[in-house]
Amino acid sequence: MATSSANLSSPRSKVLSLNINSKSALYAAYMPILKNGGIFIPTTRQYNIGDEINMFLTLMHSPDRLPIAGTVVWVTPPDAQNSKTQGIGVHFRNDESGLEAKRKIEGLLGGVMQSTRPTHTL
Repeated sequence: MATSSANLSSPRSKVLSLNINSKSALYAAYMPILKNGGIFIPTTRQYNIGDEINMFLTLMHSPDRLPIAGTVVWVTPPDAQNSKTQGIGVHFRNDESGLEAKRKIEGLLGGVMQSTRPTHTL
């Protein structure tokens, strides 16, 4: 299960926390089609394509919280077809933290990434 919370420290700053506790939740949230990798974050808050996001990502009960910056590249509205979860897809930046997140996620998912099971975005 994935949980998220949004904390807006200023009108321009968007900081999210996402905890992913299982491999199936990570598979459903990860966006490998993006060049630098990305993650789907369930949220009811309004975001637009191009919004800059800062997040703290916790993976599979790890004590580490990965600080990652990215850009909103996907928005699933509240009334999406096929009962898709409302939220946003964030493309990781091509920087040390984004590359580290991609490496860790893909390491955790391993061969599961070749699955054809549906995800939150596709």
